[in-house]
Amino acid sequence: MSQLQALRAALSLHQVATLLQFQPKALSYILYKKPLPTRYTSFNMAKRDGGVRTINAPSPELRLLQHNLSDLLQNCVEEINEGKKWKDQLAHGFKRDCSIITNAVKHRKRRYVFNIDLNDFFGTINFGRVRGFFIKDANFMLHPKVATILAQIACHENVLPQGSPCSPVISNLIGHVLDIHLCKLAASNGCTYSRYADDITFSTSKPDFPESIARRVTGQAHTWEVGGGLQNIVAHTGFSINPKKTRMQYRGSRQVVTGLVVNKKVNIRTEYRRRARSLAHELFKTGTFQHVKTIPDANGVVTPTAVEGTLAQLHGIFGHIDAVDHHNFKIQSKADPREAKIVLRSKEKLYRRFLMFKDFYAASLPVLVCEGKTDNIYLLHAIRSLAAYYPKLATVAANKKITLNIRILKTVKTSTGRVLQLEGGASYLKAFIEQYVSEIHKFKAPGMQAAVVLIVDNDSGADEIYNTIRKLAKIKAPRSDAYVPVAGNLYVVPTPLKAGATKSAIEDCFADEIKNLKLGGKTFNANSDEDTVAYFGKHILSVYIRENASKVDFTGFAGLLDRITAAIEAHQAKQAAVGIASAPAAQP
Repeated sequence: MSQLQALRAALSLHQVATLLQFQPKALSYILYKKPLPTRYTSFNMAKRDGGVRTINAPSPELRLLQHNLSDLLQNCVEEINEGKKWKDQLAHGFKRDCSIITNAVKHRKRRYVFNIDLNDFFGTINFGRVRGFFIKDANFMLHPKVATILAQIACHENVLPQGSPCSPVISNLIGHVLDIHLCKLAASNGCTYSRYADDITFSTSKPDFPESIARRVTGQAHTWEVGGGLQNIVAHTGFSINPKKTRMQYRGSRQVVTGLVVNKKVNIRTEYRRRARSLAHELFKTGTFQHVKTIPDANGVVTPTAVEGTLAQLHGIFGHIDAVDHHNFKIQSKADPREAKIVLRSKEKLYRRFLMFKDFYAASLPVLVCEGKTDNIYLLHAIRSLAAYYPKLATVAANKKITLNIRILKTVKTSTGRVLQLEGGASYLKAFIEQYVSEIHKFKAPGMQAAVVLIVDNDSGADEIYNTIRKLAKIKAPRSDAYVPVAGNLYVVPTPLKAGATKSAIEDCFADEIKNLKLGGKTFNANSDEDTVAYFGKHILSVYIRENASKVDFTGFAGLLDRITAAIEAHQAKQAAVGIASAPAAQP
């Protein structure tokens, strides 16, 4: 039975709880017994236009419940669309595989781009509207008791709250009727329509913009108001338009849709790029940066104030820029395959430098970088299993909760891995060493407090890594050493060799029962990530390790963890020595 079928068949709180992966008692407590003041924390955020937005952040357990409801409803929506062979390209906000980019790209190269905003989008959708939708909508038609439970989970003070993980998907479900009517209006007038949350856009290249959607105010050539057709549809579907945010954009000026320029291709505003570059240079020079934030005072008056920024905020800025640039790069490389061969585009170089600073140079915890994602899984569970013996790597609390004292960098299928060019393999690590050694000399801010440890298989694949170390560090770097200091806070740790062996890989740390494991009649092949008729590769083994970690013997990893610990301690000793040397002399 599909999730949609199970939801439609549900009749009780117990069945709803099962679908939401919650204990029925826990769900009942949150809905009916948890004190109302403890369910949400409210705070204000300044809007760009100078107003204030109230955010209602749910408590951790309610947030998890709402997150699970969001996942369930998104799965149901995908099932509905697949059944109808329909791909919803009208709403782009808060949906899987959709973004401000997919929303903006529909309006490129147009003569006119017309934007409107809906008033109090989430606040317009109240408890009765949510409950009624789930009962009456032909795709759901839920039992009234179940619809009531879903509305109780989703609503706060009788409306969908801003800050809830499930408000976006429910608003899209209820707003779909609006989308259908506005899409028909747009199509009948030669326009393209899209919506991102409360931000609605129409665009066209017709000589005159359709008056039923927007018309010029009499006597004012460049002042526009909402047309009667658009106004009637929005009102009829239970929403309203904010007249202060109605704007018409012409081809001859900059056209912006959901914050992105769309005149020719989807692009980032020039001043946004310049600001990101300025903040990064300030960070590299001083270790901090400031940005202007509009903060409401006790009376609700918002005032531009310079505040210290965080690495996470700047990472978000660069990630946003990179997402748009990468979108354009993929389009360009399809048109011209030669473009795909570029090793690193110029726009990515500053982002790479920032990641070098954030993830390595300014790291607060030791960072472990492996050759591939399967190594990450092995190492994570080995550290957790042997945590009591390696306090430098993890801490075991009295309640047996384990907290890692290191960070294992995720690089595969992430923008971080792509930009740092750390997507797996010894050759990537070699290039990273060269880049990092070059970059650390450009940072003037304090840093390198924590070790960065590259973990490599001790085989022929590491030859180029060791040759690079000898060249850059001007040291012999024998393969027999437990670790090799490269430069700054960078260290290389090879997997240990067993007695009589001349090479090793991280899989050699497992006991023979794992290396000789049989799954589905197949045996493990350490030289492949692929699954064949006779063998299974590293990926399948990593899945087995992750799912059976509590039963796996990780004692064979002790030698590798000893080496990692030694590298971390060596760097700590180095930093302590630097601190002592730079400390002012005691006064007599």
